[in-house]
Amino acid sequence: MKGLILSGGKGTRLRPLTFTSAKQLLPVANTPVLFRVIQAIRDAGISEIGVVIGDTGEEIKAAAGDGSRWGVHLTYIPQPAPLGLAHAVKISRDYLGDERFVMFLGDNVIQGGIHSLIRQFASSTYNSQIVLTEVADPRQYGVAVLDEQGRIARLIEKPKDPPSNLALVGIYMFDRHIFDAVEAIKPSWRNELEITDAIQWLVSNGFSVYPYVHKGWWVDTGKAVDMLEANSLVLSELTPHIEGSVDSDSSVDSRVTVGAGAQIINSVVRGPTIIGENTHIINSYVGPFTSIYHDCVIENAEIERCIVLENCHISDLPARLQDSLIGRNVSVGKSSHKPRAYKLTLGDYSQIELH
Repeated sequence: MKGLILSGGKGTRLRPLTFTSAKQLLPVANTPVLFRVIQAIRDAGISEIGVVIGDTGEEIKAAAGDGSRWGVHLTYIPQPAPLGLAHAVKISRDYLGDERFVMFLGDNVIQGGIHSLIRQFASSTYNSQIVLTEVADPRQYGVAVLDEQGRIARLIEKPKDPPSNLALVGIYMFDRHIFDAVEAIKPSWRNELEITDAIQWLVSNGFSVYPYVHKGWWVDTGKAVDMLEANSLVLSELTPHIEGSVDSDSSVDSRVTVGAGAQIINSVVRGPTIIGENTHIINSYVGPFTSIYHDCVIENAEIERCIVLENCHISDLPARLQDSLIGRNVSVGKSSHKPRAYKLTLGDYSQIELH
């Protein structure tokens, strides 16, 4: 069995961060989301993984390499334009051959991995198996309707009046018949080949398509609020450890991870929280559900439930920084010059709240 990761999206809902970086490389708990997906597929016993890439392909290849650090082999499959998930399957046919495969969206974070799904599909005669989960508001998702035998009978994209609360989470199992489906369907109004249309074709043509209902949490990290939620959930599951140094004037609780070379000086850090390698926390408070990446400086500041990417300098803040997603190489501080005023350099699609 092979794996297929779709990692070609533009990440428009995460701008301005995704103007300069692939959305799949944004980290939760200091691990890029794409790396978590690779690890989940690896942990399910699959070592051959295709990665569909788009405009950010070179950055993704540079970051993930050949996959050897995870004990897998990555093959990159360029998608010339974002023409739909089913189109990504279509262009991957030569790589996948006639093998069964799991397709995983590269910006999803799921609790517990997919080893149970892989085991169930591998031991079955199903033509396809689709991961579903119960959601509070199905109107925001593709929704599945099951028949009396428990098979998938119908898929509806973002229904105004949902017939069920079972949403597609972006993980799919297929055999070779999916290629017949993607060849048979037509582009949608978005001019994309929709995977829901391909699955519906399988159902309508008598192939066996079954659900796998996931009981744990799942987050699509498409928006900043979703990144923060995924970060909080993953941090809660980490096994904390301290490799850096914590001085005697600091208070660091048992749910905090401190990376190698990091220093905590005269500060309070409350977990679950992760501090990256060579990051310095000085005279500061770092609250729960915060991830601070490598080579940052937090000085004379308070920060809580935030994601801070590498090489940031945050200092002398007049108020606590909270529920924020801070990009790479950012400097946030207080000026001593008069007149007092906010001075901001913001990229397109930035959001800022001042109180």
